[in-house]
Amino acid sequence: MNLLDVHTHHPGREGAIINLAPGETPVDGLIYSAGLHPWDTALPDREIDSRLDEISRLAARREVVAIGESGLDRLRGASLDRQEAIFRRQVAISESVGKPMILHVVKAFPEIMRLRRELSPAQPWVIHGFRGKPQLAAELLREGFYISLGERFNRETAEIIPADRLFVETDESRLSVEEIAARLPYKPDGSAYSMFIQ
Repeated sequence: MNLLDVHTHHPGREGAIINLAPGETPVDGLIYSAGLHPWDTALPDREIDSRLDEISRLAARREVVAIGESGLDRLRGASLDRQEAIFRRQVAISESVGKPMILHVVKAFPEIMRLRRELSPAQPWVIHGFRGKPQLAAELLREGFYISLGERFNRETAEIIPADRLFVETDESRLSVEEIAARLPYKPDGSAYSMFIQ
C-alpha cells in the first residue's frame, strides 16, 4: 500500500489529506480535511458560526475525509474554554458524518484526553505533528488516539508507536512524505488508512 500523507498544507498534493483553508473548494480526485483551527477561535461569534456551517457542508462531501485540523492550543487563539466549546461543535460534525478528526494540540494534552473520555467518540482522533516524549505518547495511545509524525519528532517516541497507530505527514515541510517516513524506525503498516478511504 502506498504511503498516505495524513496532513499537508500543500495544495494539489496527491496521496495526501490536504487541509482546506477557509473558502477553498475541494477538487475532484484529491482528498481533504476541513476544520476550524484553534488559532482562529478568537474570531467573532458570527464568523465562527459561518465557518462551522461551511465545515458542516464540506464534511458531507466525498472528497472531505476528515474534520480538522481542529483542537486546543494554550499558546494561541481564544481562551481554552472558548476553544473547547468550538472543538465540541466540530466533534459533533465528525460524529454526524462518520469521519475522523485531525487534531492540533499544544500544551493541552490533559484536556484533549479528558474530552475524549467524556465524549466517547466513535470516530478516530489523530494527533498531528506530535513531537512529545514517549511517556505522553504512551498515555495518548492508551486513551485510543492515533499519532502522526512530521519532519520533527522525538525518535524514542517514534519507536514506541505501534505501526497500526502511526501516521506520517508533511504538514508545511518541504520534504516529501517518503523522505519523512525514511527517518522513522519503521513505516506505518497502512491498516489504519481505511478510516480515511471510504
